[in-house]
Amino acid sequence: MDLPPRYNPTEVEPRILARWEAKGWVCNPASGKKPFAIVIPPPNITGRLHMGHALNNTLQDVVIRFKRMDGYEACWFPGTDHAGIATQTVVEMELLKEGKTRKDLGREAFLARVWQWKEKYGNEIVAQLKALGCSCDWSRLRFTLDPGLSHAVRTAFVQLYREGLIYRGEYLIHWCPRCETALSDLEVEHEEVQGNLYFVRYPLEEGGYVTVATTRPETMLGDTALAVNPRDERHRHLIGKTALLPVLGRRLPIVAAEEVDPEFGTGVLKITPAHDPVDFQIGQRLGLPAVNVLNPDGTLNANGGPFAGLDRFRAREALVARLAAEGLLEKVVPYRHAVGHCQRCRTPVEPRLSVQWFVRTKPLAEPALRVVQEGKIRFVPERWTKVYFDWLENIRDWCISRQLWWGHRIPAWYGPEGEIFVALDEEEARRLARERYGKDVELRQDEDVLDTWFSSALWPFSVMGWPERTPDLRTFYPTDLLITGFDILFFWVARMVMMGLHFLGEVPFRTVLITPLIVDERGQKMSKTRGNVIDPMELIQSHGADALRFTMVHISGKGRSARFSRALLEESRDFLNKIWNMARFVLANTADLPAGLALPGRALAWEDRWILSRLQAVTAAVRDYLERYLFHLAAETLYHFVWGEVCDWYLELAKVRLYGEDPEARRTAQLVLRHLLEASVRLLHPFLPYITEEIGGHLGLEVSRSAFPRPDPRWHDPEAEQVLAAFQELVREVRALRSELGLEPGQELELVVTGGAQAERLLGELGGALARLARVRARLAPGATPPPAAARGLAGDLPFFLPLPGAVDWAAVEARLRRSLAKVEAELSALEERLSRSDFRERAPEEVVAEAERRAQELRARQARLLRLLEAGR
Repeated sequence: MDLPPRYNPTEVEPRILARWEAKGWVCNPASGKKPFAIVIPPPNITGRLHMGHALNNTLQDVVIRFKRMDGYEACWFPGTDHAGIATQTVVEMELLKEGKTRKDLGREAFLARVWQWKEKYGNEIVAQLKALGCSCDWSRLRFTLDPGLSHAVRTAFVQLYREGLIYRGEYLIHWCPRCETALSDLEVEHEEVQGNLYFVRYPLEEGGYVTVATTRPETMLGDTALAVNPRDERHRHLIGKTALLPVLGRRLPIVAAEEVDPEFGTGVLKITPAHDPVDFQIGQRLGLPAVNVLNPDGTLNANGGPFAGLDRFRAREALVARLAAEGLLEKVVPYRHAVGHCQRCRTPVEPRLSVQWFVRTKPLAEPALRVVQEGKIRFVPERWTKVYFDWLENIRDWCISRQLWWGHRIPAWYGPEGEIFVALDEEEARRLARERYGKDVELRQDEDVLDTWFSSALWPFSVMGWPERTPDLRTFYPTDLLITGFDILFFWVARMVMMGLHFLGEVPFRTVLITPLIVDERGQKMSKTRGNVIDPMELIQSHGADALRFTMVHISGKGRSARFSRALLEESRDFLNKIWNMARFVLANTADLPAGLALPGRALAWEDRWILSRLQAVTAAVRDYLERYLFHLAAETLYHFVWGEVCDWYLELAKVRLYGEDPEARRTAQLVLRHLLEASVRLLHPFLPYITEEIGGHLGLEVSRSAFPRPDPRWHDPEAEQVLAAFQELVREVRALRSELGLEPGQELELVVTGGAQAERLLGELGGALARLARVRARLAPGATPPPAAARGLAGDLPFFLPLPGAVDWAAVEARLRRSLAKVEAELSALEERLSRSDFRERAPEEVVAEAERRAQELRARQARLLRLLEAGR
């Protein structure tokens, strides 16, 4: 069946996808092939595919398809994440529309509601990943709350607890009053806000007062001391004296603390151990009491005195008014400062003293540092290694408990006297309690759940069945590659390394590829507030998954951020159309090719030798780039080969023999064309799986299950590449002269070549092709002098001239050439000035600098051509 005139991804892609889904991508750990494994960064069940997903998963699919075609047992483990806070927040918002809260339903009923939501919406992103072309082994799809993964989480928790690496304690943590849960340091994002600095007078017990500056006056109700820097001569005399807390009258000792910054405010610091991390450390060292004034919902508790029950910000207003009325508010100064916000709901968080569960991270971080130092894990790009080191070297204990209902409930039970029994399940907890008490006692399970990132940290091995020693775990762990964004380098990557080393004694992956952040074409981060968010599913519907994939690969190597534009997407779609038209041309012109004919041994034309030599070079380069995860370079190499060499040159050159009189020459051209098309779709398949699978079907080839090409040294032919390079340069130069002179493209001209090493070959064996592509009657005249009305050119080392037809008005031509030269020289001068500036080369995106250099080179070539033409006209 002939290919339709136009490529229609909306018709092709669903049909190909259905075929893939019917067959599956099932991995066999017992195949005996060399394994290659990737675990997907599990997307949240609340999510839809975004541009970051599109980039990340396209690259994963490129490498897994390449490895599968290259003979590996390539296994891509898929899954989704329960996303504790995110999912609970979505369902709570739905309940609010019904006028209910989760507390109205109770824990069990609320969890049932979340599971209903998960079943309805939770796999939407899986369908979107499939539409993108992701060839995961979907039979291995896992969810972080699946029974097997939940067992892995409980096993890890119990082991870490029994090893002393998990503990429960009262510490200052980040608290989100809206989500009513603790947050880890990484779940808090600091934003600059416009606030105030309140200068409050604290009466001294002996008379007089001392002024303290604070941005959060409501927390002063929890003050238990004041502090000054012992080196601050202004306030050193206050050490050992006592102040009185305004409103409440609590006695506050004035203490010495090196942490106090004499330059901030008045140089006197209020110490609120329950609500500030620095104050907490000072309080711990000096044995100061900690007074918590906040309820979980952000209202003030009984310790807030007359302000109890008020929201924290309403309490601030009321307290400031009270201080002003009592003459204790000295002044209020506008003050811009960073305030932590909940990453999920954007609510300002509060430092709050709370009993939580923690992982002791230092003993886990040291081996995680060592394996990277020893090269057992490498980062691509390498610059991310330092960022990884910096974080692990300064790591703090990880708060892993969350005051949520949706998630892995902490496997700890409390006895009648408050003792803790950590166990895999309630039955084991009861056994431990019986051993302690000699009888059955009532146990109460901890209400909290684990931080989502705790289960995610186990993902590379829990997804393979750990703690059981499964065939998957024996075959595919450690995995080979992790592709992820830099925003979760600490949330996830470092923690996976720590847990993989601790539980299995091996790194979880050998290479970590960090992808850039996708920004818009102006370099701005995509956000709803800016209105520049792009839905990749809309792009798939309008342009097809392959066009989106190729664009993603193209921008994947562009540094820390990658600019996406619809213009690039259009270029990718144009490339798909070029591939489609190439396939239509080849299939139409090889339909009568008999089966069984072989290319080796046939008499090859120069262009055959050239394109086969270029094919083996491109194949070697693409394989090398893919092995080194330089996906963008592999894609660019294929783009220039298919479009710039196969389509623009070889197809045109082959037409001479395809439409000629020599049947053997025609057969040879047909065989080369078939070979080129088949090799091209195989090489392109990891990047463009849909269109290549469709074209492959017309070749009798299931491309996705075929072998990836390897270089064939038989076709390496430097001589042919040299000859065709000279031919192409001559054709390009003749075409350029036509354009500069304003001559019609189809007008046949005389071409006189006056020298050059390749002249005889180009005008002899390639004469027919030269006549067709350059529209010339060519002859060799060594040393000939150009007549007055002639345009002179130089193609490499080939001098030539074109005798101009008498109708050419040279005066008008010269005037146009001078105008063109002036424009070229002005643009070139501006470009060269720009390229000479170090600030441009250092700050501009890499692709912008490269484009400027390319354009400058192009302008220099045109400048030389125009000068030659003007010289000829004198």
